Amino acid sequence: MRQATHQRGFTLIEIMVVMVILGLLVAIVGPNIMGRSDQAKVTVAKTQMSNIANALDLYRLDNSHYPSTQQGLEALVEKPNGNPEPRNWNASGYMKNVPQDPWNNEYQYISPGSERPYDLYSYGSDGRQGGEGDAADISVWDVED
Repeated sequence: MRQATHQRGFTLIEIMVVMVILGLLVAIVGPNIMGRSDQAKVTVAKTQMSNIANALDLYRLDNSHYPSTQQGLEALVEKPNGNPEPRNWNASGYMKNVPQDPWNNEYQYISPGSERPYDLYSYGSDGRQGGEGDAADISVWDVED
């Protein structure tokens, strides 16, 4: 006597319905998640620039001036050479290291700045001056104001 065996599984229609539902979820949720990573990088850049600005202010308190453009942000890590000479540079430095922006580019530092004691900014995701959205330049003065 033969026993009837019942095979259990999913029908093609059931699999197609699940695939459509998954596709809709990815289409709806995916762009929201992707946009958040760009926003997060902008937030990280603003936070890093605020930390650098605090270190620059400490440097100025000790030395009565900000590092020159030529001395750069590395003056916060190692005692700089050149003018203006730091008279009271903190032997332990003002930062452990100068971070790169979230897009792995150097922060731009100019002292004296165009309208302020210094300009500190990131070129954003495109690494070039100008741009829009997450590619827009981010200035420390926009962060603090």
